Amino acid sequence: MPLGWYDLKVAAARPRAGDEAVKRKTLNAAFDVFVRIPLVAKALARTPCYNARMISVEEALERILARVGTLGEEQVPLTRALGRVLAHAVSSTLDLPPWPNSSMDGYALRGADATGASTKSPARLEIAGRIAAGHVADKPLTAGQAFRIFTGGPLPDGADSVIPQEEVTTEGTTLLVARPVKAGEFVRPRGEDMRAGESVLERGRLIGPAELGLLAALGHAQVRVVRKPRVGILSTGDEIVDLGGLLGPGQIPNSNTYSLTGQVIEAGGEPVPLGVAPDRLEEIEARFRWGLGCDLLISSAGVSVGEHDFVKAALEKLGAEQHLWLVNMRPGKPIAFATIPSTGKGALPVFALPGNPVSAMVTFELFVRPALRRLGGHARLQRPVVQARALAAIPNPGRRRGFLRVALTADESGGYGARLTGDQSSGILRSMVAADGLAVIPGDSTIAAGEMVPVILLREVR
Repeated sequence: MPLGWYDLKVAAARPRAGDEAVKRKTLNAAFDVFVRIPLVAKALARTPCYNARMISVEEALERILARVGTLGEEQVPLTRALGRVLAHAVSSTLDLPPWPNSSMDGYALRGADATGASTKSPARLEIAGRIAAGHVADKPLTAGQAFRIFTGGPLPDGADSVIPQEEVTTEGTTLLVARPVKAGEFVRPRGEDMRAGESVLERGRLIGPAELGLLAALGHAQVRVVRKPRVGILSTGDEIVDLGGLLGPGQIPNSNTYSLTGQVIEAGGEPVPLGVAPDRLEEIEARFRWGLGCDLLISSAGVSVGEHDFVKAALEKLGAEQHLWLVNMRPGKPIAFATIPSTGKGALPVFALPGNPVSAMVTFELFVRPALRRLGGHARLQRPVVQARALAAIPNPGRRRGFLRVALTADESGGYGARLTGDQSSGILRSMVAADGLAVIPGDSTIAAGEMVPVILLREVR
């Protein structure tokens, strides 16, 4: 008959000479059978089956984007629309310019009145009016006349061309034109920029300075844009102390929150700091709860398989469904993506990033940034990729695909040269400071000097 926990305790309470070793073995075996093994089995039962294998970056991104939609819209003043995303296409409500106007300071005239004009025999026209920008002629121009006109001034009725002021001479109220003038010279025709009813800005367009000017030209003081995603950012770890706190033995300042904050802003989001949580399940869960009103959550550290990694367990307590964990890449293999059910809106996306500073930033670039831009309605989700020539060997030891930090130089032909920033350890934050891009290298391979390599651009290369 199997021995129960009570029987083991009784047997251990009546030791006989020489039985101490047996006693210890018996108690250890009982602990394994009744405590350790059931706990491990329970943990394994909660772990999705796909966590047992690494998935590709492409598959991970596909799983993420399949669960992320675009947020709703809001109306903002045009003065606050820079960097926002248009929620609706914009069509012109008028012809722009609304009338033919002069592109030069000069004289408006009829081209036919200067036919055959030359230096020896200039056309002589009566200066019969004056038109400045913002004003219109009070009478039409007739044959044999010219009107003084300034840049942007509407062309008077009867005129079809403009001659620049530096090409003519005057004698009192008479204009001397010493060359032929073609109809349409130095005239901006009506609707040259856009026509009424024409679509001029597409939905999902990022509003830059030129778009601001165009919207203003069409009279839009307000504009409908996609709402900015609010992104909760949590750092975890007993070893992390936020700025302003006192560092104890074995502790370091919190850097991940600030790197990730910058990346969120750069990607078009609005960061919401959730502080630093120590390595305690209830603390991490509480911080996540603070962020449930956000549109996306990010945590760093506590996502691996150590005894102090509680992030996935905290998400589980919130009812989260985990969609991925291990990704075939370096740096940043342990990254979790989950969604928390939410009433009244779609499920809340959550990214649990690695704790090493470089791993956190690289996994943000590959996974969080595209999701964040999808939420914000951007048409382009990912950064551009260029081909660069390796200026020195770029090795990637190990079977995982590498996303290695490289500095780029632009050559005279418009191409790029790439060189590693130095040591590729995931804890060397200065390697990200020096990086212009991430070279994508297959596992167990080396890009030889002179060979081409794809590089994800992180910033403009000067």
